[in-house]
Amino acid sequence: MSELTRREFVRQALLVAGFAAGPQSTYGATVTLPGKPKLRVLNDRPWNAEALPHQLDPEVTPTEVFFVRNNGIPPLRVNVNDWRLRIDGESVQREIDLSIRDLKRRYDQVSLQLLIECGGNGRAEFNPPVPGNQWTLGAVGCPMFHGVRLRDVLEDAGVKQDAVYIGFRGADTHLSGVSDLLPISRGVPIAKALADDAMIAWGMNGNDLHPMNGHPLRLVIAGWPGSVSGKWLTGISVRNQVHDGPKMGGKSYRVPRHPIAPG
Repeated sequence: MSELTRREFVRQALLVAGFAAGPQSTYGATVTLPGKPKLRVLNDRPWNAEALPHQLDPEVTPTEVFFVRNNGIPPLRVNVNDWRLRIDGESVQREIDLSIRDLKRRYDQVSLQLLIECGGNGRAEFNPPVPGNQWTLGAVGCPMFHGVRLRDVLEDAGVKQDAVYIGFRGADTHLSGVSDLLPISRGVPIAKALADDAMIAWGMNGNDLHPMNGHPLRLVIAGWPGSVSGKWLTGISVRNQVHDGPKMGGKSYRVPRHPIAPG
């Protein structure tokens, strides 16, 4: 997909969603996501869309039916040659700044089939109902990802012994349009970041990442909620504490320590 085509895709998606103004809206099957017309749209501000159950029959999930879970507005313009990834934080020995070309040249490239699932998958079945996108069973997929292991990049920067967590930053913007606000910045314990199935990916199913799935760069952290697999990746901080970015605090992505009554 050319840079012009990617830009036009995102532009059309933003126009359909009406990001210039207006409250969050929800839809059924009457609205389609540009570039992924087979998905069932749950929300267009931000875009959230799921596969239908029969579309997930293939062993490798096709890109066109891999679900979309956005928290903010995707970047309108993406220049692969200029894209940078910064590794920083309290617990790195040296900060490094990498281009996508650097990633491809410095580290061993891998292709791994990994599963990503939204933490809200199946929410429509809850009783009593709970707020949020009413995902049925389609917010999950197991495509082939192409990139490098996150571990190799972090070890290149040097991970200090006091490292506890990582946290990501992406190029998507907050729904308010305020540039200083991150729509989401989550992370995982350092042990998971150094695992074999944690990747920095630039491709999926033999092609570039889809614009709505994080092109040109994303994290893929298998076995954890999809919210930790940050898209449009621009930075990773190695922290000496549990990461405290947006959607890491409060009741987000937490489960009770002991059984409680529904609702």
